[in-house]
Amino acid sequence: MNPRDASASVRVAIDAMGGDNAPDEIVAGAVLARRDGLGEMVLVGDEPRIAKLLAQHRAKDIEIVHAPSAVAMDANPSQVVRTSDKTSLGIAINLVREEKADAVVSAGNSGAFLAIALIRLRTIPGIARPAIAVVFPARDGPVIVLDSGANVDCKPEWLAQFGLMGSAYAKAALGIENPRVAIVSVGEERVKGNAQTIEAAGYLDRMPVNFIGNVEGKDILFNHADVCVTDGFVGNVILKLSEGAAALLGDIVLTEIKRSSPLVKLGALMVKPALRRVRDRVSYDSFGGAPLLGLRGNCIVAHGRANRIAVRSAIRAAVAEVREDVVGRIGEMMASLDFSDAREA
Repeated sequence: MNPRDASASVRVAIDAMGGDNAPDEIVAGAVLARRDGLGEMVLVGDEPRIAKLLAQHRAKDIEIVHAPSAVAMDANPSQVVRTSDKTSLGIAINLVREEKADAVVSAGNSGAFLAIALIRLRTIPGIARPAIAVVFPARDGPVIVLDSGANVDCKPEWLAQFGLMGSAYAKAALGIENPRVAIVSVGEERVKGNAQTIEAAGYLDRMPVNFIGNVEGKDILFNHADVCVTDGFVGNVILKLSEGAAALLGDIVLTEIKRSSPLVKLGALMVKPALRRVRDRVSYDSFGGAPLLGLRGNCIVAHGRANRIAVRSAIRAAVAEVREDVVGRIGEMMASLDFSDAREA
């Protein structure tokens, strides 16, 4: 484990053409990150379009690497891999593989991101599959849920590896000294759950993590654990349901205020700053991106609808992962394991 020297600049490759708001918001986010001193930004994509946008922002210290094409948001990941070397996403990942960048950030097609990165960067020795680790804004601080969409079907030992990777990330990037790791299940008792989760618990008992057992879905946002492990199918449902619930709550509050009396509306104006803080706490813009853990390279998956604030947050997450050597931490933890004992459980 080699945490990076704080004085050393981090170089981030950004897929400028990935996402619903590309390239405008992606470029703007990179400009914000550069002005915040987060490191060196490399924008990969349509050079003429990016150069024009940078000129509008009067940003002269951001590098552009031209890419002749981009990965469509609805593209089939397996088909994209064959032509990825000509796309902004593929070229950005290659910059990390060739050690010309320390991390890659993309708000584009997450399935394609996973497929290309898996082939170009490969997994850390001992890791079977990478996982998307989403940081949720819970009541008492952040909670990590993984996998959140990379692997819809999982083996029990993969879930145990997700727990180890999530624990390493929580320590390094979130500063949680001894992260509590739990499996998302249908009951708190260890005997509850399907065969997959019960067997995974046996593996996690032998992992060098603080495994506390099961948590239910209702417990996640109340910090019953710091790292919540599940397969990519359930994890993605949790993610999308949470996004929808947050949006619904905001809509309900606004609707009720509009329907209320002038006195209530006046009261709403008085609490507007507090409501804005609540919105900021639950917005994905504040967290920006989810690390794709388990690869031999730092990869951050930003939300497809990411705006400039979310892009800056994703870049900040990438820089934190590089500085704290999350890849190295996971590698060291995996190297210390003897899975023969876990298989006998």
